Amino acid sequence: MDMDRIKAVIELMREHELSEFSIEDKDFKLSLKRGQAGGGAVPAASAAPAAAPVPAVPAAPAAEGAGGAKEELTPIVSPLVGTFYRASSPDADPFVSVGGQVTKDTVVCIIEAMKVMNEIKAETSGVVRKILVENATAVQFGQPMFLVEPD
Repeated sequence: MDMDRIKAVIELMREHELSEFSIEDKDFKLSLKRGQAGGGAVPAASAAPAAAPVPAVPAAPAAEGAGGAKEELTPIVSPLVGTFYRASSPDADPFVSVGGQVTKDTVVCIIEAMKVMNEIKAETSGVVRKILVENATAVQFGQPMFLVEPD
């Protein structure tokens, strides 16, 4: 792939507000990610596609708890645009369920973007209180997918 084609891909990413793009051929692999410290598209050569880090999002207020006190729930947001999957395959158990414990390294879902399966980690510790996205539906960059009650 020549530099002009790479620039065209970067421009398409900007136009369509894509945060990540990966393509692989026999002897060529390209992975592009946007939204990092520099603010623009950054070409990155990598051995395997990886999801962008989940942006820090302030805790979302939740419904009143059993004792009448407000609980604060932390959202797990989508780091890219794609299709949300709760399990690794249709017949597999979901990665997490409501009431399940997660740590920062717990895989909570897969987001398929351009035929690349990206494992998404919780990036927070606590108990999953709500799943906001239906399986096999589209998610947008920054869209809350789960609400977690922090430890």
